[in-house]
Amino acid sequence: MNYYSLNKKAPKVSFKEAVIKGLAPDKGLYFPEKITPLSSDFISNIENYSNEEIAFEVIKQFVGDDIPQTALQEIINETLCFDFPIEKVEENVYSLELFHGPTMAFKDVGARFMARCLGYFNRKSNEQNVTVLVATSGDTGGAVASGFLGVEGVRVVILYPSGKVSDIQERQLTTLGRNITALEVNGVFDDCQEMVKAAFLDDSLKGENLTSANSINVARWLPQMFYFFFAYKQLKKHQKEIVFSVPSGNFGNICAGIMANKLGLPVKHFVAATNVNDTVPKYLESGNYQAKPSIQTISNAMDVGNPSNFIRIQHLMNNDFEHLKSMFSSYSFTDEETKSTMMEIYESSKYIADPHGAVGYLGLKKQLKETLNNTLGVFLETAHPVKFLDIVETTLDIKIDIPEQIKSVMNKKKTSIPIGNYHDLKNYLLNR
Repeated sequence: MNYYSLNKKAPKVSFKEAVIKGLAPDKGLYFPEKITPLSSDFISNIENYSNEEIAFEVIKQFVGDDIPQTALQEIINETLCFDFPIEKVEENVYSLELFHGPTMAFKDVGARFMARCLGYFNRKSNEQNVTVLVATSGDTGGAVASGFLGVEGVRVVILYPSGKVSDIQERQLTTLGRNITALEVNGVFDDCQEMVKAAFLDDSLKGENLTSANSINVARWLPQMFYFFFAYKQLKKHQKEIVFSVPSGNFGNICAGIMANKLGLPVKHFVAATNVNDTVPKYLESGNYQAKPSIQTISNAMDVGNPSNFIRIQHLMNNDFEHLKSMFSSYSFTDEETKSTMMEIYESSKYIADPHGAVGYLGLKKQLKETLNNTLGVFLETAHPVKFLDIVETTLDIKIDIPEQIKSVMNKKKTSIPIGNYHDLKNYLLNR
C-alpha cells in the first residue's frame, strides 16, 4: 500500500514511511492510494468475528507488506486489550463507550497501535531513534504518553496549552517521565499544533527524525475505524439503519468513520458535533471554509479552530459539497447547552455523560429529528467523566468514583518545561 500527499506535490511513500514522516514534505496529509471494500459476506457475518479479527480485516490492506501478518495480529491483540461496550441511554439512542482503556479516552487505540508499529519498525538496533512530536488539546497527550512509554528507540515530546486541559489530563501527560517530555505552552491548542507543523517543515530539524502522533498520522487515524465496526457488530441484530454522532475537534475520529463506510460498513448518516469552535458547521451553512482562532470551552478536546482532518473528509467525498451534505452534518453547541444536556441525560436515565459525549448526544438528537423512524442513533462517549471531574460533579451534583487508571497518576509529581514560541521549541529539540 502506498500513500500520497493530499497536496499532491510530494513523492508517494509506503505505510512505514508515512508513519515515520507523519506529514508529507509539501505540508499535505498522507492518504491511502487505494481503498478496497471488504467482502459483503464479512459484513453480513460480522457478529461471528472477534474484535481482534475484525480489526485485522479492516486495517491489513492499509499496512500492506510493511508489517507481516503475524506481527500485525500481535500488534492488534496488544492494542485492543479492553472493551468497547454499547450502552442504551433511551429508546433508539445508544452510547458507544470508548473510555475503557489505560488513559480512559478513545485515543488509547490509535496511540497504542501507532506506538507498536513504530516499535516494530525500530526493532533492529541499527535503526535511528525517532522523536514523536505531538500537540494536545486534552486526551491525545495522555494516550500518547501511555502508549509510547518505554518504547525502544522512540522519544515523545508533547505540547499542551497551559491552563487549558483538565487537572487529570495534565497529570497523565506530565508525570510519566522516562522517554516522555511535556512542554507547557503559553497559548492555545492551535498554537501548539502550528509549532508542531512548523517543526516538521524545518530543514534544520531533519536530523531529529520527527514524526507526529496526532491524528494527521495515518497510524493514529486509521485504527479509529475499528470503533464503528465494533458498534455495528453489537447493534446489527436490531436491523435498523445507524446514525453516528461524533464529538469532533480535529475531525480524525469521524473521518475514520467515513473511511469505515467506504470499506462497506452500512451507515445512514454521520454527524460531527462541535462546541462553539464551529468552523465546519459554518462551512456547511455557507460553503465558505474559514479557519479561526480556537475558543476555550468545557469540552476542551474539541477546542480546535482549524481541524486538520477535514481535508481528508472532503477528499473522501470527492470534494463534492452537495455529496458531503447528503451524508454528513455538523452542529455547534454552547457550554450552557452542554451542561443542560448532561443534567437531562442523568435525570432521565442516570447515565453520566462527559461534556464531549453530551455534545455528541445533542448533535445526534438534532439529526434524528430529520431521519426516518427505522433508525438507531449512536453517540460516541470519548472520555470517562472522571477526566472532567470538576465539571461533571458540579453540573450533576454527584460524586464520581475514581477508577484505578486515574488513581495511579493523582499523586505523582508534575514535570513540564514552559515554552512560549516556536524558537523555544526548536531550541529544546536541538539542545536536549
